[in-house]
Amino acid sequence: MPASPYIRSLRERIGHDLLLLPAVTAVIVDEQGRVLLARPHGDDRWALVGGGVEPGEEPAAAVAREIREELGVEASIGRIIGVYGGEGLVITYPNGDRCAYVTTAYECRLLAREMSLEEDELRDVAWFAPADLAALDMQPAVRRILLDAGAMR
Repeated sequence: MPASPYIRSLRERIGHDLLLLPAVTAVIVDEQGRVLLARPHGDDRWALVGGGVEPGEEPAAAVAREIREELGVEASIGRIIGVYGGEGLVITYPNGDRCAYVTTAYECRLLAREMSLEEDELRDVAWFAPADLAALDMQPAVRRILLDAGAMR
């Protein structure tokens, strides 16, 4: 998904400089306890679904919107797992834009099995059993969030 109008307006003023931005992350678990992970374009590592919080948007509404946009399905939003920041959430995008995210991670469940991926953002999704997660190559903050969620051993 391209940058929001809000982010584009900030970038017009500050260029590629570091932005500190609020974000949300979805830890999507199914009835068997499997976790849904995604691979975005341009990154071979597994990630969690999520994205930025828009001005005036409630974080729980933002995570529901991100799931709907990226996976094409509605979700129920549960408890907050935790709030994360730090070096593992500092990203330099291919165009040179730098962002440091502070993300609120939510426990989520999909309300339908059929997904329709946002092709501009995600290239793959898959369900993983907790025992299989440790062997995966994941983005830096994902392992910590999954451990806190109790989804990973």
